[in-house]
Amino acid sequence: MAKTTAGLNVFNRSAGVDDPVNLFGYNLNLNALYHPNKHAYILVSKLDYLRINENDFLNFGFAHLRMNLFRENTINYEVFTQYSYDNFRGLDPRLLAGGSFRFKLIDSEETKLILGVGGLYEWETWRHPYEEQIVDIELIKSSNYISFRSTINEYVDINIVNYYQVGYDAGISNFRHRLSSNMVLNTKISDWLSFTNTFEISYENRPIVPITNLIFSFRTGLSVDL
Repeated sequence: MAKTTAGLNVFNRSAGVDDPVNLFGYNLNLNALYHPNKHAYILVSKLDYLRINENDFLNFGFAHLRMNLFRENTINYEVFTQYSYDNFRGLDPRLLAGGSFRFKLIDSEETKLILGVGGLYEWETWRHPYEEQIVDIELIKSSNYISFRSTINEYVDINIVNYYQVGYDAGISNFRHRLSSNMVLNTKISDWLSFTNTFEISYENRPIVPITNLIFSFRTGLSVDL
């Protein structure tokens, strides 16, 4: 199974001839699932880009690969790896690999509630926003999540995933905490077309470099099931 969501923004809305404002942006999500037997193989990827005049305002993306072992069992397992970048905030790249145990707390046709408990190893390269400095960091983290998915009726479904990651950084003699949440609300229009609303929020109590520690985004668009 595969699902692609895409959006495009292009406009010129200038106040005067000598003060043009040209905006160009796109976003692309590609998700795929392959489960031929007892295991499942999952790809989740996203690209976001926004340019205002000649300046790149947003350039973010990631690709996440996950293998779910013995997925039908009440307690099953997964391993994963991810590459991501966020050039506007100074991150390029973030690489991580890890694994977790998955516990099916609710597993019905309409509702699924899953708890994931595990760990990961993370490598990051950051560019300082005010100084000519590159910061490299490696951390071992506890990585946990709770996932809720419910089909409200034949037209509407909701999917929420909340993550909590924490690791001890010997360089600052303290813990670095990361909380993030992703909520997707799908409204079915036809068998292959849906109206999709996505809200994402992320918080880090001690960013590696001095940047905003709370970020969020809201997107709305059309989703095509292939």
